[in-house]
Amino acid sequence: MPQTLLLAEDDRAIRHALERALTLEGYQVTAVADGVEALAQAHKSPPDVLVLDVMMPGIDGLQVCRVLRAEGDRTPILMLTALVETADRIAGLDAGADDYVVKPFDVEEVFARLRALLRRTSSPTGTASAAGTTGAGAPAPGVREPEPPAERLLTAAGLRMDPQARRAWRGGRELELTRTEFELLELLVRNAGIVLDHSTIYDRIWGYDFGPGSKNLAVYVGYLRRKLDEPGAPQLIHTVRGVGYVLRED
Repeated sequence: MPQTLLLAEDDRAIRHALERALTLEGYQVTAVADGVEALAQAHKSPPDVLVLDVMMPGIDGLQVCRVLRAEGDRTPILMLTALVETADRIAGLDAGADDYVVKPFDVEEVFARLRALLRRTSSPTGTASAAGTTGAGAPAPGVREPEPPAERLLTAAGLRMDPQARRAWRGGRELELTRTEFELLELLVRNAGIVLDHSTIYDRIWGYDFGPGSKNLAVYVGYLRRKLDEPGAPQLIHTVRGVGYVLRED
């Protein structure tokens, strides 16, 4: 069966061009023109993946993303944006998006990012169930789940991770991570003390190297640092300029 894709884009020319290209690529596409239609369609017939334009009239793509995540919907979301500032990209990730493409874009890049998102969600450990969760394995509000047995945990630099339940802790604090954040942190924890270069991380997390000009990885690392760092505690993710990143507790 073809994978279902919900596309929300208010620019008619871009919407029609993407709809044709994605259909030819093998997706079963439902295309809508605004955020209100996108939410209605997502509730009526949940897709395998969503592609949302950020800037739409009325309810924009960020608002659509926030609503779905607040409802516990963990369907992968790819954002289309003409906004190139780092703060704008972080806003999309903060809303719960899994990845983004900056306009103008090459349709092959959209295909590659969608393939990477769908590979992660189709793997046995690719995603947590939406029911009763608010993040990557986080318990529902008001519910505090016990930590798993120690032998099931990955540990490094004061972090503990349970890949099976997709939960992570720093000290006594459980971290609320998106799917991509969890996978990036897991990769760093499994290779603690080892400098991972940009191309290796892109290949392992996204399944595609977007080239030296891409800021995608830097945005995710910055966002992950914001969730990991604590006042007075050592920084855990370090930049090795010109090479990549390493997890260590200095």
